Amino acid sequence: MMKRRIQMINPFQKAELMKAVNNKSTWLLLLFLLGTVVSNGQMKRWTLEECVTYAIENNLSIEQFELDLMNAEIDKRDAYGNLMPNLNAQLSTTASTGLILDPTTNNLVTGTIFSASNNVTSSVTLFDGMRNLYQINRAKLGIIASQYRLKDLVDDIRLNVAFAYLQVLSNKETLKVIRAQYAVTEQDLKRTQELVDSGVNPLGDLVEIQATIAGLEQQIVNARNQVLISRINLAQLLQITDYENFDIAEEDFDVPPAEVLANSPKTIFDKAMTFRNDIKFSESQVALAEQDLQIARGALFPTLAAFFNYNTRYSDQTRDPFTGEKIGFKDQLWLNDGVSYGAQLNIPIFNGFATRNNIKRSQIDVQRAKLQLEQEKLDLESNVNQAYVDVENAAKAYEAAQKTLEARKLALEYSRDRFEVGLMNAFDFSQAQARLDNAEAEVIRTKYDYIFRIKVLDFYFGLPIVLN
Repeated sequence: MMKRRIQMINPFQKAELMKAVNNKSTWLLLLFLLGTVVSNGQMKRWTLEECVTYAIENNLSIEQFELDLMNAEIDKRDAYGNLMPNLNAQLSTTASTGLILDPTTNNLVTGTIFSASNNVTSSVTLFDGMRNLYQINRAKLGIIASQYRLKDLVDDIRLNVAFAYLQVLSNKETLKVIRAQYAVTEQDLKRTQELVDSGVNPLGDLVEIQATIAGLEQQIVNARNQVLISRINLAQLLQITDYENFDIAEEDFDVPPAEVLANSPKTIFDKAMTFRNDIKFSESQVALAEQDLQIARGALFPTLAAFFNYNTRYSDQTRDPFTGEKIGFKDQLWLNDGVSYGAQLNIPIFNGFATRNNIKRSQIDVQRAKLQLEQEKLDLESNVNQAYVDVENAAKAYEAAQKTLEARKLALEYSRDRFEVGLMNAFDFSQAQARLDNAEAEVIRTKYDYIFRIKVLDFYFGLPIVLN
């Protein structure tokens, strides 16, 4: 797809455009180009908080989990509905010809009969081994479990977005450093050119500096690609497909104080156990499995139900036994109505071991849920300890990278002084520059890695993911 952009209209272009102002199509083109300039100038740059909020509001998995939560709410209504009496009505009409049983007299007659009947029935379960109550408890736990699962997904999205955001920042900082190095090397090239022209340095030194500049140009291209790739990765987390017009705000984040390290890994783990949604979700799964076990055991008990029925009928053959006249529709509904009511007790005796087997399966599910909960606890403890060690190692790596950078800067200044007076060849000087380049890139990498590791440990300690 062709992309049109205007960054600046020079005086010559402006004059050419003004010559064609009377041309309608040219006016339209001019308006389009100017609109493009305005739209490009107003491209939104996203902060971390905006990225996290947008990702949570537009993530497809979150939308699916929200639908699961809605289903859990419906299951709760079903459970309460099972406690209520049901009510059903039935109406039927029949036309029969030949030898027919008259529904109102129960006599066989020959001819054509039109008849109608209706009934209303209601029934309610009085006792079913407490299974209805267990179903209500299970439905409530299902809602809680769905909420914990949804919140756990939100937590994961926050961490993933924060990591992707910091990756974009790190790549942008690296690109800035390489460009700054390129500018410095260009100055070195000018000085080297002067030294070569004056005969102080050999021509090989100039060629070596030119090769260094070519290498930096390649690094700039690679760094641009890394920025683009990291921006695309972040955009995909946000469900944004307009990669070209997506970018983050130009922010510079300092390394926050690692105050969380004042707590031991055991303290952080204990606190994480009180609020981590993945642990809460696993605990709710245990509670759900225990409710399923109670429901399965309820099938061992008898079931007691009560019912009530009202019915009536009509036949066009029904006549008054005294006058012989046909009885009207409304009168027949009153004369032929009746009610029935009663109770029904179902006692389970033997059903091919199905009930016992369901109980055993439910017991196994309870044990499986408990084992999964213990595994989640072990994983959380392992993750907390790993995050704690990662912060300590990242701090040491960042500190070492800073010391190395300072040393490389001093070494480069010393090498530059020697190079300018001819005491160092261009190859050795370019190696000193390359070591400084690597040291600056390592400082950027370790800085953002350290920031992310701190935020991960803060996250396990219950602190929000905020970059200051």
